Amino acid sequence: MSEEQTSKLYGDMPLIQSQDQTSRKIYSVSEINSELVDKDIYVRAFASVVRGKGKVSFLLLRSQISTIQACCFVPKEDPNGEILNMVKYIRSTPVESLVEVYGTLVKVDRPVTSATIQDMEIQIKECHVVSKAQPTPIVVADCARVTEDDDEGNQPVDKSRPTVTQKARLDNRVLDLRTIANQAIFKIQSRIGQYFREYLLDHDFQEIHTPKLISTASEGGAEVFKVAYFDGVAYLAQSPQLYKQMAVVSGMPRVFEIGPVFRAENSFTHRHLTEFTGLDAEMSFNENYHEALELFKDLLATVFNRLNTECRKEIEAVRSQFPSTDCVINPVILKFPEAVKLLRDAGMKMDDLQDLSSELEKKLGEIVKEKYNTDFFILDKFPSCARPFYTMPDPEDPNYSNSYDMFLRGEEIVSGAQRIHDSALLLKRAEELKVNLTPIQAYVDCFKYGAPPHAGLGCGLDRMTFLFLGLKNVRRGSMFPRDPMRLNP
Repeated sequence: MSEEQTSKLYGDMPLIQSQDQTSRKIYSVSEINSELVDKDIYVRAFASVVRGKGKVSFLLLRSQISTIQACCFVPKEDPNGEILNMVKYIRSTPVESLVEVYGTLVKVDRPVTSATIQDMEIQIKECHVVSKAQPTPIVVADCARVTEDDDEGNQPVDKSRPTVTQKARLDNRVLDLRTIANQAIFKIQSRIGQYFREYLLDHDFQEIHTPKLISTASEGGAEVFKVAYFDGVAYLAQSPQLYKQMAVVSGMPRVFEIGPVFRAENSFTHRHLTEFTGLDAEMSFNENYHEALELFKDLLATVFNRLNTECRKEIEAVRSQFPSTDCVINPVILKFPEAVKLLRDAGMKMDDLQDLSSELEKKLGEIVKEKYNTDFFILDKFPSCARPFYTMPDPEDPNYSNSYDMFLRGEEIVSGAQRIHDSALLLKRAEELKVNLTPIQAYVDCFKYGAPPHAGLGCGLDRMTFLFLGLKNVRRGSMFPRDPMRLNP
């Protein structure tokens, strides 16, 4: 900043066009700590709250999930009235403007309950607006309030303030994302991807990147998006399933991918999106697919346990708006017939080979939580009729398969299985299920040339986020969600 710009104690900062670069340290609120007490510091943050009257003004400065109070008082001696003018200027700053304050960090006698940093505040010496906010179509403070839809009955709901609808939030998503809860949600989501990647890399997996533009429906279904591709038609990949198997058959024993997945499902539910981020892995094994299942169980348990221990601050920030209980992680593996029996014993009607509906999933989650004290469990040996043609049948009972789902808080978050790696059996299963293999002939052919037994899993990052945090709707776990009714922003 030039001398001319810093000669004033307050004012609108000139547009930053990278014309200057100084050595001064500018802190975010989250970087402030007790070691800085009694020191003069620069802080740049959003003005979350602006208030005051007479000879005093207050700012509540916000950076991600941290807030601190900054105040400016007119001293007894103010011969030129410059401090009074600065107090008035601060009070006129539009809420949500990006501001930079310079002042002394001090300890306070009484906790500042409106801020997350309650034992310190900044006594302002200078204040400049870096970027002034225009009137906002929704109020960020209203977006941050607990509403009846969010509440579990254990937090007060302020009915005197406007309720911001989900549509209004998503239409103005950048403002909605400024809330402390949303900042925490997507920090946690970032950690899920990080922990997933770190675990797999530590266990000798390699990251791969597979095509998202493909020549046919990747899993033989109709739920695909068509796009023009020069003189022909291409499809957006429903999953990297076939490609990650081909990678294993090519000689890469353990692979994973984190990338976009597209589903043209015209379903408007609390857990379905038309585009989401997929977490996929595939690995060869020696004798039994449980070698993979046990590793994947430990993978998910490790991710959840690390979140519970390393993201406490973020979890509590989410709970300030979206109350929930801790995810209890004591993973247990049940066979599908065991789950059927548990549900029937609880009075639910279910056929032996019936796939689980959302209602049955939820009920099973309640039963397992009560019986085994865990929110995370695995169902093994799903009925063959509920799985794709490339799923390996159970050698003892072909009505079942070597496949599994994983559940969190009573909802499915992972689907996986041993895949058929024998070309003759793959052709036989496709014929039985009347699957046309011609469009995926390259996939079918790869098993003719020697293929290791292998298994894998696929899960959605957005779904995992909303279920771990108990957010009730996957749209809260997607930064810019896509569903049949939404393509913007």
